[in-house]
Amino acid sequence: MSSSSKLYQSASKAARSLLSAVSQAQRSSSSSVLTAEGRNAALATLTNLGRKTLPTVYSYHKAGGSHRHAHGWGWLAAVPAAVYMLQDQEAHAAEMERTFIAIKPDGVQRGLISEIVSRFERKGYKLVAIKLIVPSKEFAQKHYHDLKDRPFFNGLCDFLSSGPVLAMVWEGEGVIKYGRKLIGATDPQKSEPGTIRGDLAVVVGRNIIHGSDGPETAKDEIALWFEPKELVSYTSNTEKWIYGVN
Repeated sequence: MSSSSKLYQSASKAARSLLSAVSQAQRSSSSSVLTAEGRNAALATLTNLGRKTLPTVYSYHKAGGSHRHAHGWGWLAAVPAAVYMLQDQEAHAAEMERTFIAIKPDGVQRGLISEIVSRFERKGYKLVAIKLIVPSKEFAQKHYHDLKDRPFFNGLCDFLSSGPVLAMVWEGEGVIKYGRKLIGATDPQKSEPGTIRGDLAVVVGRNIIHGSDGPETAKDEIALWFEPKELVSYTSNTEKWIYGVN
């Protein structure tokens, strides 16, 4: 193995240790200081790598404490640009979301399943759960529980339970918020052309699709419609082309 390869391997290992230390430090009261120390170490290393020299150790000691009793952490400075790639990957993983999307009975009956699914796929989102189900009215009432005091609640539940519903969970960065943009406004006549409702629906009572409107709603709706074992976690071969860092 060449010396550069050995350096990269060693530095990558140090980078992962650094990220692990930062993660643990974030649970302590001095996390912001420690995180800053780690970033400073990485910045200094990148600068020195350009000169082919490496600093040795960055240390932090809690203010007001003696050397013997202070809380100290040593930061390995042999961290190449890979540390930033790893940090980006960690941040990317944290931003991944899952949202609940359902094609209502009118969308299913009109043969719009492939059209709607393809729009989410073309955007780059990943399908992690899907099933066709005819919900009972009681189930529909649970789904629309937040609208139980509205005058249209009963009719809404009757409609959702009137035929097959294609229930899905989609995963991706920002999928909850942008999924709503793909769907369009609740009233199709107020939806922009290019959105699902704007292109494919006419009246609000038959707006063909439902999407979670926020993180908590998405969590609750996914739990209502799917058991944990029905959610599939996997890496798509296209992800490097969607989220890859150059």
